[in-house]
Amino acid sequence: MQLPNKPLTSAIEAIGNTPLIELSRITKGVNGRILAKLENLNPGYSKKDRIARRIIADAEAGGELSPGQTVVELTSGNTGTGLAIVCGIKGYPFVAVMSKGNSIERARMMSALGAEVVLVDQLPASVPGQVSGGDLELVEQETRRIVEERSAFRADQFRLRSNFRAHYLQTGPEIIQQSGGQIDIFCDFIGTGGSFAGCTAAFKEHNSEIKCFIVEPQGAAILAGEAVTYPNHRIQGGGYAMRDLPMINPEHVDGYRSVSDDHAIHMARKLAKEEGIFAGFSSGANVAAAMDLLRDAFKDKTAVVLICDSGLKYLSTDLWL
Repeated sequence: MQLPNKPLTSAIEAIGNTPLIELSRITKGVNGRILAKLENLNPGYSKKDRIARRIIADAEAGGELSPGQTVVELTSGNTGTGLAIVCGIKGYPFVAVMSKGNSIERARMMSALGAEVVLVDQLPASVPGQVSGGDLELVEQETRRIVEERSAFRADQFRLRSNFRAHYLQTGPEIIQQSGGQIDIFCDFIGTGGSFAGCTAAFKEHNSEIKCFIVEPQGAAILAGEAVTYPNHRIQGGGYAMRDLPMINPEHVDGYRSVSDDHAIHMARKLAKEEGIFAGFSSGANVAAAMDLLRDAFKDKTAVVLICDSGLKYLSTDLWL
């Protein structure tokens, strides 16, 4: 990682240029390599810092965001944390709207960073820590109400092209440079689809033979065409059984992998104990999917995954019990 030769003007400039680490201990006994992009080392401890910076910068450049205007977005906690950082530094009031099913650490962190946090009740049958598509719809309804009430700018991570651009212009090219372009497969757990869409576009331009796989929770793999049998999975930040993810280019999808809660948790714990990488559920899912591919059709190949966020955001969950 190239260190700047002078002090940065703010934490916003510290977003990105995260290290790429080979997981040489986890992959012992497996024919192949996994390279992990440590997005948990961003200032807000997740890959979503990148899109927060890009969404606000693009909105400012396009005249969609006025000085002092309130910014609002629904979040599972990571995008909200990134937006709290960027908006706090730039002087925009920020309202984060989040389901009560997401871990409380995220709400506390956003609040500490200056955000107004609105927590939305889950559906009666839902379980804390298991946010379904129905729960997310309740959060969406409350988000729209607040945007209208406050004449706010909606930092819509599911729709704004800035999400794609952050990963197409930065994350993907960083990985290509850091790996020397030696990438065979890419596995990415889908939330908004922005990191998958942006990185795969950059990878396919570099080498059209790189195979890119969508990772989903077992029982909620709707993008793979499966029926939803387990909407209340425990892998926070995605797997909401949403079909409409406009940023994803179907031509860039080479396959799908589903990962069980237990497999994701097991791999997240191995990341911590064997690689010193303290990450969350979705990072475990990414590594689990990559390991399965290396054991199957991609022996002796190199896989790339994102370490999406920090395990610090899940201390109240059973991930670390």
